[in-house]
Amino acid sequence: MKLKNLLSIVLLLVAMNSFSQSSATEIETKKGIRYITTSIDYPITGTYLFQGVEPIVQLNAGGTGIYQQHELPKRAMTWGIECNQAGEPKFMKGFDNAAYTLWYKYTTSSEDDTDDGWKEVEFSIHFNTSKMFIQGERVKEFSADTAKK
Repeated sequence: MKLKNLLSIVLLLVAMNSFSQSSATEIETKKGIRYITTSIDYPITGTYLFQGVEPIVQLNAGGTGIYQQHELPKRAMTWGIECNQAGEPKFMKGFDNAAYTLWYKYTTSSEDDTDDGWKEVEFSIHFNTSKMFIQGERVKEFSADTAKK
């Protein structure tokens, strides 16, 4: 009887684990296995401009977008914010900001590409100015009202 109950519990745990959905996607980088998510507590999707113009970074919902390097054409990419296996974003909290790691990978090829793997750049949120930055130079403003509570 005890064996039957134990077997039932183990089967239940395996089933729960199989049906649970993780919001983290596993990627393989030069630094090893990392996990990314497209969901954090702030409205990160949108267009990030360099001094109000191109080059841009466009983050779309679902992890797609465009990444444009200086003096180069726009290229399609996939992206995510580094997180743990459970999908909780990793970040460094500052006095009035939070710094995350944005991972992106081009989905189109280019003759100039020597590295087609995942690339990492800094993504930061500055709460006092309500601005988000990619690489410290591409900026998007956000409203504190749109941040998730």
